[in-house]
Amino acid sequence: MSSVPTGPTGPTGPTGPTGPTGPDQSDTGRAADLSQAALEGLFDKELTSAFAALGCFNLAVFGATGAGKSTLVNAIFGQDVADTGVGQSVTKGIHYHRRDDGFLGIYDSEGFETGSAGDQILQGLHEVVTSRRRGPIDQQIHAAWYLVRWSDRRFEDAQAAFVRGLADLGLPVIVVITQVPTRDGQVHPHATELADYITGLDLPIRAGSRPVLTNALGDSFTDAPVFGLQELLDATYDVAPEAAEAALTAAQRLDMERKKKAVKAIINQAVTVASGIGAVPIPFTDAALLVPNQVTMISRISAAYGLPPRRSRALAVAGSLVLTGGATMAGRYAVTNLLKFVPGGVIAGSAISATVAGSLTRAVGIAWSKVCEYALTLPPGQQEAFWGSSAVVDKFRSNLARR
Repeated sequence: MSSVPTGPTGPTGPTGPTGPTGPDQSDTGRAADLSQAALEGLFDKELTSAFAALGCFNLAVFGATGAGKSTLVNAIFGQDVADTGVGQSVTKGIHYHRRDDGFLGIYDSEGFETGSAGDQILQGLHEVVTSRRRGPIDQQIHAAWYLVRWSDRRFEDAQAAFVRGLADLGLPVIVVITQVPTRDGQVHPHATELADYITGLDLPIRAGSRPVLTNALGDSFTDAPVFGLQELLDATYDVAPEAAEAALTAAQRLDMERKKKAVKAIINQAVTVASGIGAVPIPFTDAALLVPNQVTMISRISAAYGLPPRRSRALAVAGSLVLTGGATMAGRYAVTNLLKFVPGGVIAGSAISATVAGSLTRAVGIAWSKVCEYALTLPPGQQEAFWGSSAVVDKFRSNLARR
């Protein structure tokens, strides 16, 4: 299960509503309201914390040139890390690429046919694994894919020895047969035979001790569909340490339901905090007390969906606009506009109860999550333009009104 941070970056930590980023008390004893500019600064800080809390999921990918390593990684994680990230040579024959958003790192090696012997690669990996085993979790290797092209129709002793060597290093290994053709839902019989043969070797592999059959790129000429990707992602979650699951969820682009599940937990935690704030009903004039918790929630939702940190500034501006309406103070806007979307939220002369505070926070969280989900459906260029436009506020308001 994906973990939900409860320490410094969570709503109840120092950056929550009772910490240094909460509204100051004015001379009248009321909570000082927050302007759009103040909110932007608060969002900058909370987004930085939320992205840092995710860490990085590190995947090792091995296989001969032509096995489809880049295609498979791109199909599940949305982009070729080698093309978009920062790369470095870790040891002889092994390279590490970290995607520019920081959520995903890929270890890969030169194809075996280039002359880099398997034992040399294993020796280099031994150095990497040993040196990082006692380090931070986001510097360790969390899973290994070993790719076999189905059309090779063979799995040699040297390949089996390499897989055993990976397992001996303590790496959870998933064997993946790639580029598998199907017809009318039936896997090519030679690919099934290859999978059966590998299974019979009793290798120390995961995913039920059987290779995962995949095709990451559809072929319109042969009508070969994409398949097996969800099974591979599920197998990767099965072996990933719990501490790396949040980064894996942010990094992957295949399973939106897992992202939604993580976001639901974030919203529920923020609702609990808001209800606690409203346990003693809050006068409308002190509605700003709820805002820092909502800022933290929105920041963590943005991170959980895997929105890239390079857009932090645009996200900060967008977040501040949805909480202020772009023309007023956050607390005042919550009372005059946002509360009208909450049943029982606007009662003349009333205060904000725990129920209303929780309902308002949930409504804001769900509306923002829909904004993020919409943004993820856009091509990269359009997504950049979306975050810098008034369409963010319009989309947020329309989602809020549907509740």
